[in-house]
Amino acid sequence: MLIAFSVAPSGTGRADGSVHDAVAAAVAVVRASGLSHRTSSMFTEIEGEWDEVMAVVKAATDAVLPFGSRVSLVLKADIRPGWTGEIDGKIERLEQAIESVRHVSETE
Repeated sequence: MLIAFSVAPSGTGRADGSVHDAVAAAVAVVRASGLSHRTSSMFTEIEGEWDEVMAVVKAATDAVLPFGSRVSLVLKADIRPGWTGEIDGKIERLEQAIESVRHVSETE
């Protein structure tokens, strides 16, 4: 399965509203997990089996708790039994499709 998640504290008391220290703590948990992952400016994606991925999401959420009075977790899952390597496979297929569309539009 693939999970895209975002976890951040609120009630941090920081005047600038920044949550980068808390997000760094969460991403450190993900990186230490050994699972395939990717972090962007808004979400972290993790690939693995249900129980191991959810355990990492929980640990990442727990790592953010000390940074504020509450934590917000946004999670989206793609559950596709029997498929692995989709964290990269989906992107590769998208790039191929974009190239096909580009090629078709160039020949018209």
